[in-house]
Amino acid sequence: MKFAGLLRNTALVAIGAVLATTTTVVAQGDARGDPEFSKVFAVYQRIKTSYVEPVDDEVLTRGMIDGMLTALDPHSGYLDGSDLQRLTTMIDGNYSGLGLSVVMEDGAVKVIAPFKGSPADKQGIKAGDFITHLDGQLIYGGDLDDAVAQMRGEEGTSIQLTIFRPGREEPFEVDVTRGVVELEPVKYSLSAGNIGVITVNEFSADVGEDVFRAWNAIKEEATGRVGGLVLDLRSNPGGSLDEAVALSDLFLDKGRIVSQRGRARGETLLYDAETVFRGDMAEDVPLIVLIDAGSASASEIVAGALQDHRRALVMGERSFGKGSVQSLLPLGRDAALKLTTARYFTPKGKSVQEGGIKPDIAVPQISDPDFLLRQKYRTRESDLRGHLINELGVKDEEMEIDKVDDPRFRLTAEQLEEAGIEDFQLHYALETLRRTTKSSVALRK
Repeated sequence: MKFAGLLRNTALVAIGAVLATTTTVVAQGDARGDPEFSKVFAVYQRIKTSYVEPVDDEVLTRGMIDGMLTALDPHSGYLDGSDLQRLTTMIDGNYSGLGLSVVMEDGAVKVIAPFKGSPADKQGIKAGDFITHLDGQLIYGGDLDDAVAQMRGEEGTSIQLTIFRPGREEPFEVDVTRGVVELEPVKYSLSAGNIGVITVNEFSADVGEDVFRAWNAIKEEATGRVGGLVLDLRSNPGGSLDEAVALSDLFLDKGRIVSQRGRARGETLLYDAETVFRGDMAEDVPLIVLIDAGSASASEIVAGALQDHRRALVMGERSFGKGSVQSLLPLGRDAALKLTTARYFTPKGKSVQEGGIKPDIAVPQISDPDFLLRQKYRTRESDLRGHLINELGVKDEEMEIDKVDDPRFRLTAEQLEEAGIEDFQLHYALETLRRTTKSSVALRK
């Protein structure tokens, strides 16, 4: 078994990052004859002649571009200069900063998830937190890129974050020392009972090969046959579409992995198993995929593919629900348009836009003392202003099922801590695999 040549499409599916493609889109039309464009030109002229202070054309042009993209969806945007450089650096999986995936929500910077092992994660920043001040300066109502730029910085320097955490009466301040955020996209461990755990933190370059190496390392360390495997995709905001396909292909020996459907020519693509990796590398090994509300895009592609093919049991919480693909379209040498160009669909034709991936077994993270409060104010794609609507329709009541109380999960965080359980979701997955046989629910081929 070995990897075939890497796929050439470089679209990304992530909350906060995309990768450049070679796509070129040319919009044609006579703006002078369009009454809507006449309005834009009239506003431009009125500002130039009547505004209280002189305004540069560059400022007005950037404002028009930003306004057009804001009217589309939360993931489209215009990048130039330092913004474009930061994106390129993040794609490389190595940058100096705090290690946060954030979005702008109603003028506030909201944390989708801290990257595991990052400075922000070590200081206790959690998904759902709002950052209101940086070094005492109010950032509410400002620009997301400006806030991100302030949080980036040289390794060893520190910044003070003022955090509002839903459920707490008062905001609090946290000093975070910036570090080189080497995302370590793949980590692995071997648990009791010869149960392997592979954690994928984000889908940067070579994640598929990294997971393959991690699996081989687990087999070497195991004292006998590996009894089961947990693929942990929690708080993974996404990344490369190619790597999502490669990772899925590791566990599938046939069938569709994901389809991408767009409006422009060349944006409708199909991805099948057996194109990156031959066979199922962990054949006959029971597999559980862990997801939560921070699992987005590329993570949802993997979870959806393995769930639809009944290769894995998906466990945890309903995922983020970002079912769109962004492409980076060059605009000259130092600018680019980050544009939503397609939706993706699971093998059974399901769009995860808005609704996300529903786990086969819902397992709350009750080892987190703030779990109930964070669940109440948790952000998903459907909460973002201007998000794309799932054309297949997702009823609100279907998503509310996640909040129904389950009598199996009534232990408190304090009780779990006394029992030595720090991560209840992972503990539950491991215990499930230890009770699993080849004919049971965790291996349903």
